[in-house]
Amino acid sequence: MRGIEVNLKHIWCAVPVFNNRSTVRDVAAACCSVLKNVVVVDDGSTDADIASLLFDIDVVVLKHEKNLGKGQAILTASKYIEEQGGIYMITIDADGQHNPGDIEKFFPLIKEDDTDIIIGCRNFNTENVPTKSRFGRKFANFWLRIETGIYIDDCQSGFRAYPVKCLNQLKFKGSHYDFEAEVLAKAAWAGLQLKTIEIGVHYPVPQNRISSFKPFMDNLRISKIHAMLVGRRLLPWGHKRLIQQKSPDLKILFHPGKFLKMLLTENATPGGLAIAAAAGTFLAILPLLFVHTFIIMYVAARLNLNKVMAVNVQHLFMPPFVPALCIMVGYFIRHGYWLTELSFETVFSQFSERLFEWFLGSLIIAPVGAVIIGSIVFILGTLIKKARQ
Repeated sequence: MRGIEVNLKHIWCAVPVFNNRSTVRDVAAACCSVLKNVVVVDDGSTDADIASLLFDIDVVVLKHEKNLGKGQAILTASKYIEEQGGIYMITIDADGQHNPGDIEKFFPLIKEDDTDIIIGCRNFNTENVPTKSRFGRKFANFWLRIETGIYIDDCQSGFRAYPVKCLNQLKFKGSHYDFEAEVLAKAAWAGLQLKTIEIGVHYPVPQNRISSFKPFMDNLRISKIHAMLVGRRLLPWGHKRLIQQKSPDLKILFHPGKFLKMLLTENATPGGLAIAAAAGTFLAILPLLFVHTFIIMYVAARLNLNKVMAVNVQHLFMPPFVPALCIMVGYFIRHGYWLTELSFETVFSQFSERLFEWFLGSLIIAPVGAVIIGSIVFILGTLIKKARQ
């Protein structure tokens, strides 16, 4: 049974701002026209005194003395809102990209006893959408699916509703734009539900666009946080749960047809199949003696990959050809010239050396093979998908 809609006095709007002097005043005023409680977090702005700029608008202004990052500004607002008795926080960027009127779209989805995070998915069927934004959106969506098994259409949108009590219990490494990727993965691991609504978006022409996103440093931070999240996902122990969820229904194991269909259709998009094939290829080429299938299945299960593809692609790399190729490459790395005689006798009489060379060679062959096989599977998957459509 669904809970009652939360009282609007318990919903706050949070506006993190860094050097958005030309737009923050209009955004804050528009937010106040929708919600009574609005907090603006000045994240060390140097282009204006934000408190003075908003002196006649009924908002709370919190200030970081130096720039700590958008993620930290959101957490500062979240802690303040919980202290004031708030239940939900709707975050909106200060650059004018979002329409504050869309805040009302969140209200029907916010319930008094819920712990959902609601993401406003931007409608990109509009003018001036940067190519990098389209790519970044797909990139973020892909990694969230790998990390959690959940598909969200717009993981990069900063227009979101958070339950502050839950948000304040989670621990984060990122404090800039990487926070917005990390928070969704860790919230899902903690048992929170991720929901979406469609929102509008406005991008000015490039010469009028103001952004605090630093392409090199912020992309580096985002890549680092995804690597950390994937690494954590691969570890065999569970995550701290804030919300307990139902255990998986194991009855499906007694219905082989349904179970097989689930395995075949799991993350079966061209991109999903390509990553599964690449992961299976990479692990199959490594000298994981006698445990290839077990490790591939484990990695596929932890990263929500298509298990059928990941496990079966290893058959392309069974001995003797690929191990022999790795040994030859590894031998060349060690000695600077090729091994002239590779036979059953030379392998097993000097097994420790050959195994080390196999490992060295696989560090070259495995990533190359993963890229080649993954690309082939992606192309074939895309062509098949288009043919079916």
